[in-house]
Amino acid sequence: MSGTFDLPEEVRRKAVARGAEGEAWLEGVGALAGEVAADWGLSLGKVLAGGTEAFVIAATTDAGEAAVLKIPVPGHDRLGGERRVLLAAEGRGYARVLRHDEERGAMLLERLGLQLAELHLPVETQIEIICATLKEAWRAPPAGARFTSGAEKAESLARWLVEGWEEFDRPCSERAVETALGFAKSRAAAFDPAKAVLAHGDAHAWNTLVAPGAGPRRFKFIDPDGLFIEPAYDLAIPMREWGAALLAGDALALGRERCALLARLTGVDPAPIWEWGFIERITTGLVLKQIGMEALAKEFFAVAGIWADGAR
Repeated sequence: MSGTFDLPEEVRRKAVARGAEGEAWLEGVGALAGEVAADWGLSLGKVLAGGTEAFVIAATTDAGEAAVLKIPVPGHDRLGGERRVLLAAEGRGYARVLRHDEERGAMLLERLGLQLAELHLPVETQIEIICATLKEAWRAPPAGARFTSGAEKAESLARWLVEGWEEFDRPCSERAVETALGFAKSRAAAFDPAKAVLAHGDAHAWNTLVAPGAGPRRFKFIDPDGLFIEPAYDLAIPMREWGAALLAGDALALGRERCALLARLTGVDPAPIWEWGFIERITTGLVLKQIGMEALAKEFFAVAGIWADGAR
């Protein structure tokens, strides 16, 4: 990298993990950003915190529009899933794409406001906002586009359940893992393209930002994974979040209440929301173990254990 910009440490680690390709990207991404800025008539500002897999920097267009320039770390979003979701959305429920360059992997997005998580709203209010934004965002995928299907997602999560549980010395109960594997099998079998939508895939409060403009406050998503899957999967993300709030009381009863709220707000059947949410609690817990966030991983596993025991 040219030294002009300082990247967030997590972005730097992701790049270094790619070996020589990632090191070369670190050396050249500053110059690449300058090249794109010159071509697109942008004035660049400060590097934005919070990114994990891309160089993200504030920009202003020559027309004075506030924007964000994003260039992904090599190996991330190789199939352009994020870009394809954002382009298909055309600004509805997602950040609007102002310009993009597939060859250089660069996107210029409208600049949004604060993350929902930064507003410190009650959990139920955050869930209501995420559900309202999802209902705006869900749509059919573009004709001919290929995204990971619900069956494929369930199967990949099942593989990670087995591999991660053994790799990290069985950090949660065998019953919890067996329950999650049963749910993964159920969701894979239930996949129906006629009922699937183009889903975000990671719709949490840090990926939900205040949309610009006057009038009632609205929100838009950033950083979609892009899945062709039943809507219940997107609702599994709020199910897996805010574990401390669940553990502060009867975690099973509170989990059931949250599931019912998500179903009521969206009209989605609660059964698949619960199943995907259970799977996400353990698989995300394993990811947290993998990246060294032990305390948070324990919280995820604790809730999953209570939910599994309560199913007896």
